[in-house]
Amino acid sequence: MKIPPKRLLVPVAVALLAVMGLTAGWFLLRQSPLPEGLIQANGRIEGDHYLVAGKMPGRVAELFAREGDAVQKDQVLLRLDAAQVDARVEQARQAVVALEAQFKAAQTGLAMLRKDAPLTVQTAEAGEALARSQRATALANAAQAERDAARFRRLAESGTVDRHRYEQMELASQVAQNQANAAQHGVTSAEKQLAQARLGLERISAREDEVAALVAMRDQAKAALAEAQSVRDDLILKAPAAGVLTTRLVDVGEVIAPGAPMFDIVDLDRLYLKVFIPANEIGKVRLGLPARVYTDAFPDEPLSATVRYIAAQAQFTPKEVQTPDERVKLVYAVKLYLDANPQHRATPGLPADAVIRWKEDAPWARPRW
Repeated sequence: MKIPPKRLLVPVAVALLAVMGLTAGWFLLRQSPLPEGLIQANGRIEGDHYLVAGKMPGRVAELFAREGDAVQKDQVLLRLDAAQVDARVEQARQAVVALEAQFKAAQTGLAMLRKDAPLTVQTAEAGEALARSQRATALANAAQAERDAARFRRLAESGTVDRHRYEQMELASQVAQNQANAAQHGVTSAEKQLAQARLGLERISAREDEVAALVAMRDQAKAALAEAQSVRDDLILKAPAAGVLTTRLVDVGEVIAPGAPMFDIVDLDRLYLKVFIPANEIGKVRLGLPARVYTDAFPDEPLSATVRYIAAQAQFTPKEVQTPDERVKLVYAVKLYLDANPQHRATPGLPADAVIRWKEDAPWARPRW
């Protein structure tokens, strides 16, 4: 049966109208490409991680932070039981106190010796010189008196002088000899005093050695105290940087080993968006280029960023890349560090889109996928 030509025109016209409608819709829905000088990419926001671990073993006594808490630098996160370490600190402190007292007493005695000993030696030396002078005078007088007595003895025997005069001279000789003997004893006593005074100077040297030994012992005790206090300080774990505590691996009452990780903190002031740039566009990207990062939570408030890292080797596109057509290409990892993170609204794990400007005069535009 032959269909009239007029009846065929109707379905053909409908088909043409449908094709024209689809074409017009595609042109209307299709977004224009980015301006020349911009590169778009997407990825997830990441951050610098700080793994907090302790140097000392022990039992967890107190826990001050949990997952999701915002922490400040040097904020206390955890405290280990410190009973034994506190005892060591107190013992070391008592040793320092005792040695400090001994040092002060020895130092006071040394100061007195240094003050008195030189004067005592000078006095003893002067006394010895005087005693020797007195002994010399007494010996001379005794010798002269002995000669006079001998002469008067001869005169008395010859009858020239009377015996009474001779006896007086003999008595004077005995007196002079006794004075010479006493002067000799005075010299001996002065020599002993001088020797004792000089021994005091030797005691100064010995006391100086004693003080030096006490100083060494005191410094050693102070070092032991500082070590014990350092160990006690290590039982308190603090946050190395401000950020968000993302992972906690311990709880109160657990016994931990030295070096065991206990917390993971992400610095919210050093976040970056890790994106992957196709190999045919990586030549346009260089360090220091500006970028803008867009998140679904704040689509109209992009975050300024800067290219700080470009991978040296290409890799196949990771699975986390969002667009299917990009997952079959060789790409380079690029990190866009946020210049600022106001109110810490960007957090690790948040998906985001980015636009990198590699030409200075290119106008900024939102990503267009």
